[in-house]
Amino acid sequence: MAHTPTKSLKPAEPYLVVHLVYSFGHGGLQTLVAECIDRLPAAEYRHAVVCLTEKTDNSLIVGRVDTAFYELCKPPGNDVSTHVKLWKLFRQLRPAILHTYNVGTLEYSLTAALAGIPVRIHAEHGRDSIEIDGQHARYNLLRRLLIPIVDAYVPVSSDLAHWLRDTIGVPERQISSVMNGVDLMRYSPALPVNAAGPFWIGTVGRADRIKNHVGLLDSFQLLLERFPRPQHDLRLAIVGDGPMLGVLRELVASRGLSDRVWLPGARGDVAEVMRGFSVFVLPSLSEATPVVILEAMASGLPVVATCVGGVPDVVLEDETGLLVAPSDPKGFADAIAAYVLNDEMRRRHGAAGRARSEAAYSINATIEGYASLYSYHLDRKLKGSYRSARAARG
Repeated sequence: MAHTPTKSLKPAEPYLVVHLVYSFGHGGLQTLVAECIDRLPAAEYRHAVVCLTEKTDNSLIVGRVDTAFYELCKPPGNDVSTHVKLWKLFRQLRPAILHTYNVGTLEYSLTAALAGIPVRIHAEHGRDSIEIDGQHARYNLLRRLLIPIVDAYVPVSSDLAHWLRDTIGVPERQISSVMNGVDLMRYSPALPVNAAGPFWIGTVGRADRIKNHVGLLDSFQLLLERFPRPQHDLRLAIVGDGPMLGVLRELVASRGLSDRVWLPGARGDVAEVMRGFSVFVLPSLSEATPVVILEAMASGLPVVATCVGGVPDVVLEDETGLLVAPSDPKGFADAIAAYVLNDEMRRRHGAAGRARSEAAYSINATIEGYASLYSYHLDRKLKGSYRSARAARG
């Protein structure tokens, strides 16, 4: 049975939301967490971020200086001591909401319930390389067992929403979709330039097997054969850190591509870097609604991506980009080649992507979705005291 907090929140005190993540660095999920922290009304919510493993200096992307970060330094595998540490931390902080992200943090919803946290929300932002197809038996059993503990499962794509309902068995009433959004001021198209330069094929994302960067290198080599120098100057940028970065750098060197492929690791100036791309590509084997695609569209870039997960909901075929079957290097190369050969189409699809991001993927709509979700469950679990507290704050 869940324990109630030892001390009630004062009506005028903002509710504390604890965001539980596996780690905190650069990435679409972490960007969204930072946006929620910075944009949700400060008079109603304050925040803490708990990292099961560790944070990096990239946690500085959070603007609110009153946000506390905690690192639990969890070792690999199952670890009972992490549950004990979290239970003690939850009892110390007394949050009103625990917001967990992806399957690596889901089990701690039970810890939160035992610590007396009234609202438990779990967001599914996509899968890792261990469960590409969403059929991992142990992970899915965990999701099913915790359905009675979690107040709301939040998928960020229609594909994930259907999977939660049909494969996991989450009741429709517990599924609350909130689509990812992007800061349309930060991510904006580059100013037109007349000077000719390299044609930059760019991607941003964690260097992980699921992102299929090796397949992207295969596609790039096919393009170099098709568009040789000096008539063409094709370059490839793979921006992001992760376990595959060293492997990719070795592969680039062994293939003699070091003068054509840029692998800078993580960057804090992704918006500026994107404005230097000619086309954005995402060859992933699995995705939900990738924030990075929304950022690319907002930057006025056409997108070539694999037709997986929620990507087809975002990238409109032959309107804002081109979609390719996964694990098809030649097909992926052919799609990129279409933009190399047709600059007018490249510009037209980029402009359409910017317009679509303005119409459907503003970060403001995402924040409104989470604000509504939080308020609904606080009101439901605290029996109307959330409305009274809001009224007291004026």
